[in-house]
Amino acid sequence: MSRSRMSCACLLPLVYLLLGVDGYCQYRWMRCYSNSMSLADMVFVESYFYNKLEFLVFNSTVGRYVGYSDYGKALAREKNEDEHLLPYERGSVDRLCKVNALVYKSHGMDKKIEPSVNLNLVRPVSSNQLAMLMCSAYNFYPRMIRVTWYRDGQKVTSDVSATEELADGDWYYQIHSHLEFTPKAGEKISCVVEHASFKEPREFVWDSSMPKAERNKIAIGAAGLLLGLVVCAAGLLYYRKTSRGWILARPRSTLTY
Repeated sequence: MSRSRMSCACLLPLVYLLLGVDGYCQYRWMRCYSNSMSLADMVFVESYFYNKLEFLVFNSTVGRYVGYSDYGKALAREKNEDEHLLPYERGSVDRLCKVNALVYKSHGMDKKIEPSVNLNLVRPVSSNQLAMLMCSAYNFYPRMIRVTWYRDGQKVTSDVSATEELADGDWYYQIHSHLEFTPKAGEKISCVVEHASFKEPREFVWDSSMPKAERNKIAIGAAGLLLGLVVCAAGLLYYRKTSRGWILARPRSTLTY
C-alpha cells in the first residue's frame, strides 16, 4: 500500500467521527403510576417516540389513543377503531401494572426487618475529652429510622451527632448515633429507636457498670488465680500425705578417743 492510500484510509474514520452519521430511532415507553398503597388509582401509559419526539400515546384513564402529529393522529384513528386492541390496552392496568406492583410491594415496600441495636461506651471520660456513647442499628429495612437520646427521661438534642442511613449493598441499612456527655452517678442514659418493624419505639439503656471487655479480663484473672490456689492446695495435701510414711532417724553420736 502506498503512503498516499494509507493516509486516506486513516482520514476516513476521522471524517465520519467529525461529521456524524444520521440515524432514525423509534421506541415505545410503557409505565404505571399510582399514588396509593391500595393501587386503586393505578394508571397505565404507553407512549410512542420517533427521534425523541412523542407522536402517539395511550392513557388508561382516557381509554383511547391520542396523536400529537399528523402521522400520530392517523395512527390513533386506526388503533381506536380496532375493537380488540382497545380492551386489551385497557386491561394492561390489571395485567401488567397491578400484578407487578403487588410483587414489588410484597418483596420491597411491605418487607420489614428489625434492626439489631448495640449501645456501647466508645470513649471514656478524660481530662481533655468528654465521654462518648454510640448507639448503632444494623441490618434493618426499610431505610427510614429514628434514633433519639434521653438522659433521666429528658430528650437530648445537644452534643449529639449521627450518620445518615448507610446502605450495606444487600437491601439492608445501618446507622450510628453518638452522644458526648459527662458521666454522673446514678443517671440513666438511653437511646430510643423507632422503625417500621417495631410496633412501638424501643428503649435501650446504657449499662454504666464496667465494660464487658474489662469484666472479661477480671473474670479470666480470677479464674487463673482460683486455679493456682487449687493446684497449691492439692500440692500441699499430697506433701502432707506422703510425708507421714517417713520416720526421721536420730543422728548417731560418735565418740572420739
